[in-house]
Amino acid sequence: MNRSNEQMNEESFIPGNQKVVRIINRAMILNLIRTKQPIPRTEIARITGLNKSTVSSIVSGLLQENLIYEQATSDQNVGRNPVSLFLRKNRFYAGAINVDPETTTLGVVDIDGTIIGTSSLRTEYAGPERFISRCTEEIKSLCQENRIDELEGIGFTIGGIVEDGNSIASYTPNGRWENFNVSRAIRSNWPGLKIVSAGNEAKSCALAELWFGGSEADLSSFVFVLVGPAISSGIVIDNRLLDGGSQASGEFGHITIVEGGEACECGNKGCWEKYSSDQATIKRYEGKSSSGKVSLNNKEITLQTIIDSAFLGEKTAINTLKETGYYMGLGITNIVRSIDPKAVILSGRITQAWDIIYPEMIKVVKERTSSGRERNIQILPSSLSEHSGLLGAATLVIKEIFDYYRITSE
Repeated sequence: MNRSNEQMNEESFIPGNQKVVRIINRAMILNLIRTKQPIPRTEIARITGLNKSTVSSIVSGLLQENLIYEQATSDQNVGRNPVSLFLRKNRFYAGAINVDPETTTLGVVDIDGTIIGTSSLRTEYAGPERFISRCTEEIKSLCQENRIDELEGIGFTIGGIVEDGNSIASYTPNGRWENFNVSRAIRSNWPGLKIVSAGNEAKSCALAELWFGGSEADLSSFVFVLVGPAISSGIVIDNRLLDGGSQASGEFGHITIVEGGEACECGNKGCWEKYSSDQATIKRYEGKSSSGKVSLNNKEITLQTIIDSAFLGEKTAINTLKETGYYMGLGITNIVRSIDPKAVILSGRITQAWDIIYPEMIKVVKERTSSGRERNIQILPSSLSEHSGLLGAATLVIKEIFDYYRITSE
């Protein structure tokens, strides 16, 4: 686990009673241990500005809860080695349900972002209550297989608009889960869960990248772009996820990149996802291929077979992917112009062809952004690779564990 770069300091807190202040201080210290481990108590006091007795008291409580542990660490200086604090693994776990159009991925994840076990089901849109029941039973099986007695909660992600406060899917592209209360359905199958949280898939992936991503880039402000059957995005500004007034931020897939272009289901023409999604790449290849089949062993066309063919040197596949890179660059240019992020992170199968698409993307961005801005923008593949969706769902729970765990017992 590498980071959340959240800037937390005592001056930013709103005054409140001692119980509230202690809860806030506790969350701050726990997150500091998570991001800076190994870290001694003295360093926590220095960074936070809290007095040593307050730090010691809160750390003692975290030790009693088994959220952290302490251990002597080596020091080059002469004398006794300092005692540092670490986040305890194999103690608290989150379940994850990531719903994609065809496949739903399920998993159990440690609070440090380690994936313990995964499985998958074919996504069913009819009868969401029944499908959620199947998902929870599958997660229970994963817990049994990995000898996990208890989950702190389950996170659920799906494309569309999800009301984070009450975990209701108010709009989904398939149209069959609208106004579906995800939390109620999960809790009816697993009543003892402390946390149930649902969110938009791309936004949750952005949150996972912020918490668990391994990139060395400065990701205090970035846009996460999830490329698949559609294109969706999550926006992080100053280490905070941007929801928008109606929780519909990040719909960059429906910005226009080709004036008067191909009609989109949203009613617009020339939308980004009509030219850069997986289906757009496949359709473009089919138009170039006389047989409608990839030449590699005459397989049915999928994005994976196109990528495989490109790696084997097939020119049609290479040119198709280069065109996708070009169109990706047009969309990213609009993101750079409107958000001015420090980085754009791409996730999806298309990133397997990074060496082919990246030169096309960066060329377009450099040509179409104002002088100087392109020198600062970074376009990177997600460090979470194919696990971004699953970790996004788990992070919805893990974030609550760190921010609010056992507030009622404080």
